[in-house]
Amino acid sequence: MKKNLILAAALLFALASCRNQDQNLTADVEIPVSVEELKLRPIEEFINTTGTAFPKGEIELKSKIGATYFLERNPQTGKMWQMGDKVKTGDLIARLEDEEYINSVKMETNKLNLELMETELRKQESLYEKGGVTLKELKTAGINYENAKTTVVNSKLQLAKTKIVAPIDGVIVDLPYHTQGTQIETGLTIVKIMDYRTMYMDVQMPEKYISVIKAGQVVKLTNYTIPEDTIIGHVTQLSPAINADTRTFKGTVSIDNQDYLLRPGMFVKADIVTDLRDSVIVIPKSIILSRQRGKTVFIVDRGVAAERIIETGLENITDVEVTRGLAKNERVVTGGFETLSNRSKVKIIK
Repeated sequence: MKKNLILAAALLFALASCRNQDQNLTADVEIPVSVEELKLRPIEEFINTTGTAFPKGEIELKSKIGATYFLERNPQTGKMWQMGDKVKTGDLIARLEDEEYINSVKMETNKLNLELMETELRKQESLYEKGGVTLKELKTAGINYENAKTTVVNSKLQLAKTKIVAPIDGVIVDLPYHTQGTQIETGLTIVKIMDYRTMYMDVQMPEKYISVIKAGQVVKLTNYTIPEDTIIGHVTQLSPAINADTRTFKGTVSIDNQDYLLRPGMFVKADIVTDLRDSVIVIPKSIILSRQRGKTVFIVDRGVAAERIIETGLENITDVEVTRGLAKNERVVTGGFETLSNRSKVKIIK
């Protein structure tokens, strides 16, 4: 019996020793973590919305007479105009030739008549000063001159119909094909030009932001076709009315598109910047843990994790400003924090 008691005591002692060794081994385990040294940097708070980008200017030029069609050459390339070419105001895109139409305008005859009417008016003015003609005769000469001048202006407008000229700076976005030298009808589309160096988009925003979003705020725009580029715009107009069905209000964003990165009709993601800080401590929102005591993160100090309660300020989708609880140059845990507890030993892996 005594021998059995001695064996049982020895066994219990051995088990206790193993348990203590296991605890010591566990206490010495270093949990691998990733850290980031805190630096002061800017953060922006913004409201996300989307919309479709439209050009500032758009015009479709059609034939105003039936005539023979001739497409002109682009003076910049020496080739016939084509879609995608940039045009300047006054560039000749196409000619519409019709000799009978031009003759019917009688431009030269009308110019000569204008010169005669002007000479007659000056003569009547001189005679009237000397008492040689009546006021009625002078006024008649003035009326004839104005009529002749109007006729010349109308003739120029009629002749302008034979030339398809760009009325705005822009880009050719549509150029229907017509065979050179063929007869075309009145009302046929010759060219469509868009000016999208400046663009705009209409956005619909939730009612709760009506006191936050203001005209003049910066808007950062992106599109999946240009993932590496951010285009800057500004809020230009805001409606004071709320749509009763959608509980949203309308705004207009002007977009600076000097490099033509955005194209008309593109679906655009817009971040309206409502507030910003220049030099503050910023951390990823994903590393913040919610505890009963509040928001916490872990920092690493001399190989040990320390839990910190923090207070936050501005935030956006990915980041948040820390207003209290962290200091510059401290190392905050960004990976592996899920299994940490206060005073855990850690091993920094990057």
